[in-house]
Amino acid sequence: MKDILVPLLGESVTEATVGKWSINAGDSITQDKLLVELETDKVTVEVNAPISGILKEIAFPKGSTVKIGDILGKMEEASVAVPISSLTETKPEKEDSKPSTSIDKNPPSVKKMLVENNLSSSKIPATGKDGRITKSDVLQFIENQKPISAPMIEDREERIPMSRLRQKIAERLKSAQQTAAILTTFNEIDMSHVMDLRKRLQESFQTSHGVKLGFMSFFVKACVQALKEIPALNAEIDGTDIVFKHFYDIGVAVSTERGLVVPVVRDADALNFAEIEKSIADLGTRAKDGKLEMNDLTGGTFSITNGGIFGSLMSTPIINPPQCGILGMHAIQNRPVAIADKIEIRPMMYVALSYDHRLVDGKEAVTFLVRIKQMLEDPERLLLQV
Repeated sequence: MKDILVPLLGESVTEATVGKWSINAGDSITQDKLLVELETDKVTVEVNAPISGILKEIAFPKGSTVKIGDILGKMEEASVAVPISSLTETKPEKEDSKPSTSIDKNPPSVKKMLVENNLSSSKIPATGKDGRITKSDVLQFIENQKPISAPMIEDREERIPMSRLRQKIAERLKSAQQTAAILTTFNEIDMSHVMDLRKRLQESFQTSHGVKLGFMSFFVKACVQALKEIPALNAEIDGTDIVFKHFYDIGVAVSTERGLVVPVVRDADALNFAEIEKSIADLGTRAKDGKLEMNDLTGGTFSITNGGIFGSLMSTPIINPPQCGILGMHAIQNRPVAIADKIEIRPMMYVALSYDHRLVDGKEAVTFLVRIKQMLEDPERLLLQV
């Protein structure tokens, strides 16, 4: 027998919530295949089978809270993974009985449904040809397992436990509001020149670097330059000390099915536009796939969030402690603006800077946002760092 242990979960993380088991007790699995997922307040940790064999026991079902070193379950080693049915069968099959409904006889779509719903094929009545299970059989079985509906009034509410990530998000946001003196200042940016630059150079940029030129790299570059000029926004408070950071690790907020995470683009000041875009694309993909590591989410000095991808025109973002500033981007909207005593239609974006007033004065915050505006409206400044 082999114990399945809760592994190290990352720096300062001691607990996790058990997610979905990939197989049932009694099923077989080969070594290093995904066995179960553990959800922490930052990342999803995959636990793979330590040996090839049969999962004999699940000690912590989905939704359980576990600590490092806990025994999640036990496996029995086997040289070849054998379905449990073949180990327990003692009576020969009658000639007139239906053919076996082993999962190996079923189509891939059915296998996928069985795994996703944590079902055993032996429990599902088969109506398909040669005793195969159909998708309709699986759906009907799932429907039959649902509890009988309570009176209509009970259907007006649904109570589910908060995920560990959602609990941590709530805790940190509330802590930020209770600890920091958060203020927000606003401005607007004429995005004409950046949009024109992207349109003219997009094809050649993508051909040269293998990644699209987005808006985020412009904002990351502008933030780095502005942070160098307003160092208080790249600092943090530690007790009665102010810690000024001489490096620029920019957090970029990413929305996932599990909640909001803020992976960090390291040493953004040393990266060119293509390297920033590649880093953001990689972090975004891994965030949505639940593949981020603890190091990807820690140590940022300043953050950027883009509510514009959801259509937001204006918002007041909350800082990510212990950082003291966050820039909020918003949707680009054609609006009439005064240009040299004339009214013109321009693609405009509202931007917001939330900052900790304990450390950053209003003058510094406004100056920072004005510098962002200047660099985005005249993007050549980003290249020349002026």
